[in-house]
Amino acid sequence: MQKTGRQLAMLAVINGLLLVAGALISGGSFLSLFNLQSMASQVPEIGLLAIGVMLAMCAGNGGIDLSGIALANLSGVLSAVIVSSFISAAESGTAFSLAFILGALLVGLAGGIINGVLISRLNITPILCTLGTQMAFMGLAVVVSGGKAVTVGSPALLSGIGNDMIAGVPISFLVFVLVAAAVAALLKFTPYGLWLMLMGTNPKAAVYAGFPRNGVIVATYAISGLLSGLVGIIIAARNVNVKFDYGSSYLLIAILIAVMAGVKPEGGYGRVVCVVLSAIALQLMSSLLNFSGLSNFVRDFAWGLLL
Repeated sequence: MQKTGRQLAMLAVINGLLLVAGALISGGSFLSLFNLQSMASQVPEIGLLAIGVMLAMCAGNGGIDLSGIALANLSGVLSAVIVSSFISAAESGTAFSLAFILGALLVGLAGGIINGVLISRLNITPILCTLGTQMAFMGLAVVVSGGKAVTVGSPALLSGIGNDMIAGVPISFLVFVLVAAAVAALLKFTPYGLWLMLMGTNPKAAVYAGFPRNGVIVATYAISGLLSGLVGIIIAARNVNVKFDYGSSYLLIAILIAVMAGVKPEGGYGRVVCVVLSAIALQLMSSLLNFSGLSNFVRDFAWGLLL
């Protein structure tokens, strides 16, 4: 509990300092409503991926999900190609949006289950497994799309998720917060959460205690895959099209967010609220670098250096 309190306090202080620094550098415009809304709309993509990384790390045994952004892109590309073949986004916007959302979630879930089954049943090291599936997911997205961007368009329902607001807060950010709260509740109030953390702390003891090891691993990567599918939806909602190589630096950032949040790479510890605050801090840093006039290449160098 003390460690959790220190981590939360540290992240809260970091976020506060970044807001103050941004206000001083920009003369106050950093804290304008428009800029805060813009930053909030950019957090969900990397934040959801980071939660998936956190879950995989908590499972222990070197667990990590390197396939998150590749699966997110595949979810958007494959769903867009399939759905657009029988539903027109221009003529039936609501039907297209609902079918696209369902398709992306199913693709993400399927990809996550594949990762979980390969790791649990074949005992493949998670980092090698997800590196391989990352390449496979990207390759499949290239084949399906022909290496080109796939147009999704701007149907009202889908576009609203990525661009509209409720009470001045971006809908995509509200979705991120609600999903994060749901995952946090899952970890805190269900047997799955207890099994996941104890298995990450001592895998052998968990097996001898009768924990459903394979089931926990499959469920963990399935949830991570589902989060990737949701990221694919948000990417499509914020853009007119989807592409196989979107967000090439997101993997590094997602891992960095998890590390900053205090997630133990060896497993057994991680808190969703810390991941949320860490994601917000990384977005504040990114925007602060932009306000300072530095290029995106300097930003990526800073992320790597910080990690």
